[in-house]
Order: sequence, then structure tokens, then C-alpha cells
Amino acid sequence: MYYEIAKEKAKNLIEKGSAVLLAIESSCDETSAAVVKDGRIVLSNVISTQIPVHKKYGGVVPEIASRSHVTALVPVVEEALEKANCTLDDIDAIAVTQGPGLIGALLTAVNYAKGLAFARSIPLVAVHHIQGHICSNLIEFPQLTPPFIALAVSGGHSHILKVSDYCDFTLMGATRDDAAGEAFDKVARVLGLGYPGGVKIDELSKQGNIDAYRFSTHLEKEDNYDFSFSGIKTAVVNLVHNLEQKNQEIPKADIAASFQATVVRMLVDKAIKAAKDVGYKKIVLAGGVAANSRLREEITRMCRQAQIELYYPSPVLCTDNAAMIGSAGFYTLMNGNIADINLNAFATGGLDEFYRK
Repeated sequence: MYYEIAKEKAKNLIEKGSAVLLAIESSCDETSAAVVKDGRIVLSNVISTQIPVHKKYGGVVPEIASRSHVTALVPVVEEALEKANCTLDDIDAIAVTQGPGLIGALLTAVNYAKGLAFARSIPLVAVHHIQGHICSNLIEFPQLTPPFIALAVSGGHSHILKVSDYCDFTLMGATRDDAAGEAFDKVARVLGLGYPGGVKIDELSKQGNIDAYRFSTHLEKEDNYDFSFSGIKTAVVNLVHNLEQKNQEIPKADIAASFQATVVRMLVDKAIKAAKDVGYKKIVLAGGVAANSRLREEITRMCRQAQIELYYPSPVLCTDNAAMIGSAGFYTLMNGNIADINLNAFATGGLDEFYRK
């Protein structure tokens, strides 16, 4: 009965072309809730981070993350509604991150969202996390519309996607091993910089020489859109260990700068190549690594040379947040995709596959 009622309400919203969504995100170590209107207007966006909790472990501990979401979820949702100056009576649909991410963390928000949607008899919209990151640009730039190439780079993902429409994605390339953000965290750990590694590497790199060391990967010269960061990470680890064994000083800033420059070079070159090959004149940058200053500078320079429009969100929208889930949820809803009460989370899965389910 719930699903039939939700479908009818979704149909009315689609005909109206407008909806206010309560969005919830809990895929990793941020608990976030937002109220978003029509996919572009953010009425509130509340983020509760767990970084201080996980910092002492050098990374995210899944069990601790899940328990932290359980305690933070209700207060965060209540704060989001309060800041948006609305109540649940004003909410047309619930959007929630279904995956990918830490399965325990995802399930906290998925189950909460299901209960809320069922209790209110309103549509439940499942959102792919990567689509959320891409849609952060739609919030930042009201004039931005598909088609474009998306370079989505985070702790768990490094993807190049052809975005033909709001819910039409084609995976062009991806990492064959470590994601870029994961490599940043591991290199930061080896250099003793702490967590989160991406920010630490970015800061330290400003003091180093990008040409001090030459790290490379065979995929740089291959005619495809794939990435590989495991070998670069291993090269850094071996370099540091060799210096330690010889009791030599470790030039952390130079190593960080050279490592970061190599990763950025591969990301930018492949994204530019993808845009040129499909004939698109717009690239959007998305994901946590999109906040990296070197990546922003280099892709801006290369896009200017190639006469390609570049879009990237503010740092607060690069991190995991519910506003981006609300934006993606709106377009998913308008595409006629709503979930039933049996919705489950998933830890892995591509965005292109998400809309073929």
C-alpha cells in the first residue's frame, strides 16, 4: 500500500516539476542532513563530522563510524529542518545515499529514511553517492546543465564519467587499484603527517619541489581513461624506507609535492583527453579530492588551454554532505525512480549500473 501511495505522490511531483526533499548522507564518517528545493536551492545543509574521533586511529574505523551515525542522525535531521524553517509537513520526499560506502554506516541512514518515508507516506529516493558529488556542481552553478565530462575523485573513487543527462551516465575510466584519495591517505601515513591525509599532503606540498622526484605509471601513456595509483604509492613507500635504512633525512615536502604532482597530472590529462574524444566542452570536478589546490590549479590551466569550461564546487560541497544528495535525489525523482520499503544499502557499485537496475 505504501509504495502505491508514494508512486502517486511522485507522479504529482513530476507533473509539477518541483519538490522539497529532505536528504540524508551517512556513507562514511560524516552524518549530514539537508533540505533542498528543486535540486538547486539549499535551504539547509548540516554536517556532523567524525574526523576528531577517527584521527587517533589514522583512518576511519567502520564500527565506530556506524555507532556515531546512530547517535548523530536524529539531531542532525532536526537541525536541518529547523535551519530550513520547515517541518516534516513541508517535505515532499526523502532522499538517502544507498551506496557505495561503508555498509554499516549506510544502513543507519537507509533504515531511518525508510521509516520516515513510510510514516509520512511520501516517496523514498535512493541516491548513488558519486551522482551526489557530481550534483554538488549543480548547486554551485545554477546555469550548469549536461552534457559534460565528470572527474569524480575521492577517498574511495576515481572515475571519469560521460554525463549525457541528469540521470544518464557512462563510465569511461576508473582506477584499476587504489583511489586517488586512498593513495593520499596512505602516503600521508608513511610520511607521518596524520589523518586526513589529503589535506596534509596538499598543505605540505606548497613547501616542496614538484620536480624533486619522478614518480610515474605505465597507464599515463596508454590510450585509455583509466588510472593506477598503487604503484606510485608503493614507490613513495619504498623511497621513504630506503632513506630511513640509510639514516638519511626524509625530505617530506619534496616527496609530498612530487607525489601530488604525479597524481594530479594523471587525473587532469585523462579528463582532458576524455572531453576532447567525445567532443564535450565542459568538465566538472567532484569529490573530496576536488578540494585539492594543486588539482584545481592544474585543471584550470589545462582547461583554459583546451578551451573547455571548468566547474568545481566550494570546499564544503566537496566533502560528503546531504545537500548534494538532495540535488541528485531531485533529478532521480523527476526521472521517475523511487524506491520501495525493501530498499537495502550496497557497499560497491558503479553509477552507470545504478540506473540500469
